[in-house]
Amino acid sequence: MSAAYLAPEVKLDPHTRRVRARFQMRNASPEPWRPADGFAVGFHLFDADTGTVIVDGARIHPAMEIAPGASFPVSLEFELPPEDGRYQVFLSPLREGDCWYYERGWPFLLVEASTRDGAARLERVRVANRAALGRARALRSVGRAFTYPLLAIWGNRGLIRVMVRRDVLGRYRGSFAGAFWTVMSPLLLMLTYFFVFGLVLRARVGHDASRCGFALYFLAGMLPWLSFSEAVGRAPTVLLEHRNFVKKLVFAVETLPVNLVASGLITEFFALALFTAFLLILRGSAPPAILWLPLLVIPQILFTTGLSWFLAALGVFVRDLGQIIGFLLTIWFFLTPICYPEDSLATLPHSVTLILSKNPIYVLVGGYRAILLENRAPAFGPLWKFWLLAAAVFVLGHAWFYKLRKSFADIV
Repeated sequence: MSAAYLAPEVKLDPHTRRVRARFQMRNASPEPWRPADGFAVGFHLFDADTGTVIVDGARIHPAMEIAPGASFPVSLEFELPPEDGRYQVFLSPLREGDCWYYERGWPFLLVEASTRDGAARLERVRVANRAALGRARALRSVGRAFTYPLLAIWGNRGLIRVMVRRDVLGRYRGSFAGAFWTVMSPLLLMLTYFFVFGLVLRARVGHDASRCGFALYFLAGMLPWLSFSEAVGRAPTVLLEHRNFVKKLVFAVETLPVNLVASGLITEFFALALFTAFLLILRGSAPPAILWLPLLVIPQILFTTGLSWFLAALGVFVRDLGQIIGFLLTIWFFLTPICYPEDSLATLPHSVTLILSKNPIYVLVGGYRAILLENRAPAFGPLWKFWLLAAAVFVLGHAWFYKLRKSFADIV
């Protein structure tokens, strides 16, 4: 320890926002502090949220040399900014033209205060160092990384609802059936696959020899893929398509990729309702295990949203990303056992099968089939790993988007 702060006394006038700090500073270093060498005590006023230095304050020089173990009185006054916010003031020794000692790990007197509606409030006074503050800031950043994306979505839920409605209705504007195509599209898709796989190809899966068995197997795997591929496929160009919104300073651009995810979920919802109706017609009942479905849908939303945030931000800088993602989605589709039985993977080498089993969409497809076709809960082992992956992609995708968002308006 190189400096000690004895009997600190900090007073604040909340109306004038002026702070007076008094304390005895003791030289706890082995070297004398010489005013002739530029030694002084000063303060830096920071914006607590951004870490930006706002004020490089006045200096107090001791009247004489301070020997090791000796003390001298310090009295500093400063004024907090009138703008609302949280502020930190570092009171620390320094050497003019050389360094601030708090930057070298020395302890400093930390004054934490805030301003709201023109009135200031003193929150905390303590001795700290940069390492301890860095650890505390890192812990707060981790907490914000998990909560801020959710708060952003919740705070803009009204805007998301309006934009999703506009997106869904805009697809079929001017058509004869209008919004009814939201139901007709998945219905026609299911009937087409039923006709091709059940009647024409007469494909079979496992021990199910019925005509509709493989069609149901295929459609159950398509349910999560429909919404996932729709959002991810459109994400790279969503900011370019809405460049007028991006250039508006008051528009929450992080909601644009979320709109794609919500639109895809609407399509999946109608497809799931139709699929359940087919089960009622063909098998006479809907599986009670459908209550397990939220355990799959929630991480599916997190994973798709995080990936959409990442691709939307990257698509601003890489204009070919939309075409690349379309190609990669095609490969991803055929690497996932959606249009062929999972048993066919057994013919591949074990190392290849092990890699394919790590596919997050493979976990979703298997879980949907377990619930809807086998009336059982999804396998817990792959599911909890998918939850961790989805949470990580959600947080990192938002962090990537948030990091790059300041440059969007200049590029689009």
